[in-house]
Amino acid sequence: MLPAQPAKLRVLIVDDSSFMRMAIRGILSRTPGIDVVGVAADGMEGVEKALALKPDLITMDVEMPRMDGIAALKQIMAKQPTRVIMVSTLTCEGAKATFEALEAGAVDYVPKNVSDSKDAQRIFQEALLAKVNEAARSRVLRRAIAPPTPGILRPTTASVAPSRFGHKRVGCVGIGASTGGPVALQEVISRIPGNFPHGIVVAIHMPKAFTGPYAERLNAKCSLTVKEAVNGDIVKGGQVLIAPGGMHTSIVKSGAQLSVKIAPTSEFPQYIYIPSVDQMISSMAEASNGSMLGVILTGMGNDGFKGMKLLKSKGGLTLVQNEETSTIYGMPRACVEGGVADVVLPLEQIGFEIGKMS
Repeated sequence: MLPAQPAKLRVLIVDDSSFMRMAIRGILSRTPGIDVVGVAADGMEGVEKALALKPDLITMDVEMPRMDGIAALKQIMAKQPTRVIMVSTLTCEGAKATFEALEAGAVDYVPKNVSDSKDAQRIFQEALLAKVNEAARSRVLRRAIAPPTPGILRPTTASVAPSRFGHKRVGCVGIGASTGGPVALQEVISRIPGNFPHGIVVAIHMPKAFTGPYAERLNAKCSLTVKEAVNGDIVKGGQVLIAPGGMHTSIVKSGAQLSVKIAPTSEFPQYIYIPSVDQMISSMAEASNGSMLGVILTGMGNDGFKGMKLLKSKGGLTLVQNEETSTIYGMPRACVEGGVADVVLPLEQIGFEIGKMS
């Protein structure tokens, strides 16, 4: 008797551009283990085919006639929750729509960057396949956690309980995330009061065009001041600095303070992920001499593990998201299995725990 063949990942493509439908179909159809079960030319048709075909995964364009990708996504998630990857333009408006889609339940996004350029086509193909592979392993249903109104933090058991770190003190906080990270980070930051005394630096895998709009979105939803980091920024209390996409961010000693140093990717060719969580946390650990809290949220791979390991060796504190609330448990798992996670918490408790640091 022949062994059972593994089931193929069934994918539905929704895009109003015939060029993009053909490009995505061509890439996925040539990939072993993937079966393109249908295509749709707008959101309305996409919802109909999603409900009829019940695919494992959907690639969804954002801007489409009759019904856009956001509206289609919301209907699909309400009627038949499915893994959805948004195909987004590399523009400010495309970024804003993408973050709205992630909040509505999309697993991830891939920048739409296809042209006649062979390099652009190769980059898009590699990004699409990587995102599809990640999404196939992700959780379809994520527990909805409504972020609090900025400045109004309702007491909960998690917020009033003593710190799990006891009376240990830190001077700064470094946070890393990837797949599922934009929504997870918003949940975390929204739980930290505006008068938090320590500076926070975040490295999250995003393209250059997205980190600015993302920082603006967080700033409008949280009590803390949130901005995209620029070279020379000082790490200070009450402020969150988002590492800019497309480059690597290091934290360096600047007199009695810590400051941001932005460098092109060519200076750190050893890092696959951009911006590198390992580079940000490692440099922050060195600059602070271990007087920091390192936090790893949901994400694929193991970026951040080396940084957290170095931090632990310097006496720093480490906190990671648990498996049950992670969209992808790869980055937190690497820290847990590598023995560098002091505390493991569900997503909704992490911001409160950070807020207790003195």
